[in-house]
Amino acid sequence: MIDDTIRKIEARLQSSESIPPERRQELVDLLQTLKGEISELSKTHGEQAESIAGFTELSTREATRSRRDPRLLELSLRGLSSSVEGFEESHPRLVQIVNTISHTLSSLGI
Repeated sequence: MIDDTIRKIEARLQSSESIPPERRQELVDLLQTLKGEISELSKTHGEQAESIAGFTELSTREATRSRRDPRLLELSLRGLSSSVEGFEESHPRLVQIVNTISHTLSSLGI
């Protein structure tokens, strides 16, 4: 399920015309790193790993819409950030990647 979600996110990024090519590649690279971190997390925290993948998908969808709704993007990014709360010590790389993805997605609308 998580792999399917990651594939959907990557497909959305690749097909989005609203993302400059260099940003697109940056996000795809981050997504691949996130995939590894989520895979590791899912061994002990399956539901949380699914939530992180789900909020990443939702945030990506909101950030790449042709007509963005800033309020929905903000809410989805807040959910994404909240999904990694509590993992700062046990999975610091995961938190760092999610924060970078959030920042990158939020800056697409600027």
